[in-house]
Parts: sequence; C-alpha cells; structure tokens
Amino acid sequence: MSDEILEDTIMDEVTALPPSLMNNLAVSGDFYKMAFQFQQIMMIYESAIKQIETKLDILNKESSVNRTRNPISTVKSRIKSPESIANKLEKKGLPINFESMMKNLNDIAGVRVICPYISDIYSVRDMLLKQPDLTLIKQNDYIENPKESGYRSLHLVMEIPVYLSKTEHHVRVEIQLRTIAMDFWASLEHQLHYKNSAHVPDSVRRELYRCAETIAMTDREMEEIAIELQALD
Repeated sequence: MSDEILEDTIMDEVTALPPSLMNNLAVSGDFYKMAFQFQQIMMIYESAIKQIETKLDILNKESSVNRTRNPISTVKSRIKSPESIANKLEKKGLPINFESMMKNLNDIAGVRVICPYISDIYSVRDMLLKQPDLTLIKQNDYIENPKESGYRSLHLVMEIPVYLSKTEHHVRVEIQLRTIAMDFWASLEHQLHYKNSAHVPDSVRRELYRCAETIAMTDREMEEIAIELQALD
C-alpha cells in the first residue's frame, strides 16, 4: 500500500471503533478524530520498530548459538514526538499534516544499534539487507565519510510491511549503527548542541572534531587487537 493512501486506510481503522467512541467523535468534532488518527499512525510506526528489534535480537542470538562473537551490544529505539515532527516539517518548508509527515519524513521511527567494532556494523547491515521483507530505501555512510563535526555512524532507511487486521502498511524506519565509542561521542555532542542555547564557539567545534578523530582511531586500534587475539585461539 502506498504512502499516499496510508492516511485513508488508517481512517478505516478508526471507523471500526466502538459506537460509543464514534458518537464522541461526532459530537466533539475534528480534534478527537485527528487525535485517534494520530494514535493509529503512531501504533503502526511502533509496530515497525518492534519488528526490526525482533529481527536484530534473532540475528544476535544466532551468533551466540553458533559460538561466534555477538555483533550487537545494545539496541535502542524511539518515536519522534509530535512537536519534533511538526518542527522538522516546518524547517523543511513542508505542510504540517499526516500525509506530509508520512511521505516526507524517514526518521519518525528510529532504531539505534550499538556494536562492539566497526566491522560488526557492516556485518549487521549485510544481515538486514538479506531479510526478504526489508527494503533499503537510503543509506548514508558517515563512517567512511564523516560529517564536518566529526560525527560517525551508518544510517539506513529501511521499509518494512506492517500487517493489521484489515490493512497492510509499508513503513520506513531509520536504523543507526554505531560503535560504543561513536555513540559516546554522539551523545555528548548532542547534549552540547541542544542543551546549550548559546552559539558553540569555533574553538569548541575544533575540540569536538579532535575528540571524534581520537575516538575513531581508538575504534580501529581496538578492532586490530581483537583480530590479533582471535588469531591466537
């Protein structure tokens, strides 16, 4: 089912609500109708996240059963808040409505995968790409090509089907894959930029970039040590 008609199909789910609730919708007007519609949309995105998390858990358990090193350390997920969705649409100069958010935003649903080593990131990526019900929409490799700030991560936008009782929806989820060190730097950098309303001086930006380079070098060195130790087994 295309994104263009997703909004109409979600309204079909709303009309299946108990009569008492439908009467409230009729009395209370558009506000409650939009509230229920938004709730349905968020439920679909949450379902997509659960499916991605389940796939990652199974892949990680497979490694344990095969007695190989687990490529995933932790998995985190989140759904963008209504305020964040509206702000992003406004920043892009796009209409602030349900159709616009579903069509234009790839990161309403987000999953962050923390891996021990850089090679694990690409291993997990390759395993996800082999899943027949996952479709790669977009990939940004900020490990090979870091951002100007020094930020490193592998971003995948993947589409996954979500099946409800009467409808099918193809939902985009942004998956960020990082090492533990990359996540440490990104978390602190995010706090410095978004928790502090003051302009960040160039000297601080240079220090952040230097720290990112140091962390990247440490990532590579730790992986080399791991490879050497594995060769001893």
